Amino acid sequence: MLKEYKMPENFLWGGAIAANQAEGAFKVAGKGISLADLHKYYPEKSNEEISAAQHQGMSLAEVKENLADQEGYYPKRHGIDFYHTFEQDLELLSEMGFKNFRTSIDWTRIFPTGEETEPNEAGLAYYDRLIDKIIALGMEPIITILHYETPVEITLKYGGWNNRAVIDLFVKYGEVVLERYKDKVKYWIVINQINLIQFEPFNSTAVPYDTVDNYEEASYQAVHNQFVASAKLAAFGHKINPEMMIGTMVADCTAYPFSCNPDDVILAMKRNRMEYFYTDVQFNGEYPQYALNYFAENNLTIDITEEDCRLLKENTMDYLAISYYYSQMVDSTKNTLNPASVTPNPNLKANPWGWAVDPKGLYNTLSQYWDRYHKAIIVAENGFGMYDKLEDGTVHDDYRIAYLSEHIAEMKHAMYDGVEVIAYCAWGPIDIVSCSSAQMEKRYGFIYVDLDNEGKGSGERIKKDSFHWYKKVIESNGELL
Repeated sequence: MLKEYKMPENFLWGGAIAANQAEGAFKVAGKGISLADLHKYYPEKSNEEISAAQHQGMSLAEVKENLADQEGYYPKRHGIDFYHTFEQDLELLSEMGFKNFRTSIDWTRIFPTGEETEPNEAGLAYYDRLIDKIIALGMEPIITILHYETPVEITLKYGGWNNRAVIDLFVKYGEVVLERYKDKVKYWIVINQINLIQFEPFNSTAVPYDTVDNYEEASYQAVHNQFVASAKLAAFGHKINPEMMIGTMVADCTAYPFSCNPDDVILAMKRNRMEYFYTDVQFNGEYPQYALNYFAENNLTIDITEEDCRLLKENTMDYLAISYYYSQMVDSTKNTLNPASVTPNPNLKANPWGWAVDPKGLYNTLSQYWDRYHKAIIVAENGFGMYDKLEDGTVHDDYRIAYLSEHIAEMKHAMYDGVEVIAYCAWGPIDIVSCSSAQMEKRYGFIYVDLDNEGKGSGERIKKDSFHWYKKVIESNGELL
C-alpha cells in the first residue's frame, strides 16, 4: 500500500539556508556583528577537534579576540555573497521547481547591536527585495527570525540570553519583521534548533562559558527566556494576522538504546524525554514534572515567573519544524544524560564528520513527534554534507541522491501512517559555509559554488547531478525518487 501513497498536491518541496552562512556582505548597509561572524576557520584542526570546540562553546576572551582579529579568515563574513547574488541563485532554485524557500533574517541587519530604538531601514529594504523575489518565483517563504545571528553586543553587554533583558530586545526585533511581512510570510520559525544548547551552546545562547558559575543552569535559563520571547511573538503574530503560523524548531537529538538491556532502554527514554522537553513546553504550555525534577536533582535554579507561565500557557506554537541529518545511540555503560554523549552505531555508516546515515531514523523521528503532539511538521533541514569533486564540468553526487532519496521515502512512509508533513526543505540547496565547521568544502548543495575553505575561487554556480534529480522529484511530486 505504501507504494500507492500519493503526496498531497499542495506539498511544499524546497530547500533551506541561513542568512549567516550565505549572505556575506559583512558590515554592508549598516549590518552589525553577529555571533556567527566570530566563527573563525582553522585549517590545521581536524573535524573531531572542530566538533569538540563547538560543544565547548566560546569564552569571553575568545569573543574579544575574534572581534579584534585582523589576520584570520572568518568564512561567515563572506558566505557565497548571496546578499548580492540572491536573484540569480533563487532563479536556479526556481528552475528545479521549488515550492518553498526557507531562510533567516539576520537580527544584526535590522538592529545592529540589538539595542537601537529604530530599525535599520537599509537592512529591511534588503529583505523586502529578497522576500518579494521568493514570492515572485512562486515559492512560499519560510522565515526564521533567529538562526545563530544574535548581535555580539548582547554577549558583551548583557552576558547572553540568560539575561531576561534580552527577551524584550529580541521581541522588539521580532515584532518589526512580523509586522513588516505579515501579509507576505505565512510560516515563521522563531528560533532555529532551540534545543542545541549542548551541541552549539554559544551559537544558541550567546553565553560565554567562563562568565557564569554554572553553565548548564545558564543555558537552561537562556532557553527559558527564549520560550518566553517565542510566546510573546506568537501572541503578536496571531494578533496582526490570525492566519500566520508561528512554529518552533528542534534538531533531532533523540537516541536509540544500544540493546534491550533495561538500563540501555531507560537511559534512551530519559535522554529522549529531555529532548522532548523543549516541545513539551512550547506545545503543552507548561514545564513537565520530569524536567522540574531534573533541575532540582542537578541543583539548577531557573527563574520562572507566574507571568512567564501564563504567557507559555496562552501562546503555544502552531507547528513543529525539525532538522534531521543522522541518528544517535546510547549505551548505559558508557553514556550519560548529556545529549553529546553517544556511542557509534555499528549498523550504520557515517560521513567524514561522523554523522551516521540512517533514513529510517527520519521515519522514527517524524512518527514519534507526531504521536506526541499531533502538530503539523515541516522538515526544515535534511541533507548530506560531503567533499564534492568537480569532474567533467559538474559534480557526480550519487551519494547525495541516494541519501536524499532514501530519506524522502521514509518521510513518505511517515505520511502514509498519518503524519502531517507540509513541507520538505533540503538543507543547503546551494553550497554555503558549514555552520558547525565553517568549511566551504563540507558541501550540501544541488548547486556547486566555486569557492574553497578560504574563500578563494570564481564563485561560479554549477549544477550537480542532484540538481536534475531533485527537479524530477518535485515535478513528480515525490513519485520519482
